[in-house]
Amino acid sequence: MERGKTPEAAHTLLVMLKVLRAIRHFALRPILNEGLGESDFRVLEVLLHKGPMSVNAIGPKVDLNPGSVSVAVDRLYKKGLVGRVESESDRRVRTVSLSEKGRRVFVPIFRQHAALIKRAFEHVSPAEHRQIEEVLKKIGRRAEELGRERHDRQ
Repeated sequence: MERGKTPEAAHTLLVMLKVLRAIRHFALRPILNEGLGESDFRVLEVLLHKGPMSVNAIGPKVDLNPGSVSVAVDRLYKKGLVGRVESESDRRVRTVSLSEKGRRVFVPIFRQHAALIKRAFEHVSPAEHRQIEEVLKKIGRRAEELGRERHDRQ
């Protein structure tokens, strides 16, 4: 891009996607080496930080459809990393939680992951961190608003 030229939104989005792809490639390999898939990692991360929740509540938090969440939970259950409890009032509802083994196994993996992400940001100042976060939130809120407006019109 030429100096002084105002960037176009489409180009900025491409830059954002390239950054996400680079960080994902850099940070995903150790997770895969631990025998976890990306969806497994996301499910374990949300359970670690948010606590036990129903399978239906996990999906939107980790951007997975209900079927994919169920498959990931089944896989993690077989490894002993999560526990499942069926609701007494509605057998269709299952609450998933991190097991003790899951906590022992996952906490070090998550700490390593967080350290890798921190390394990717090490040349970014605290002020730049705040600025990036504010701008990305602004874009996200606007995109959600536009999505709702489009959905309402249809």
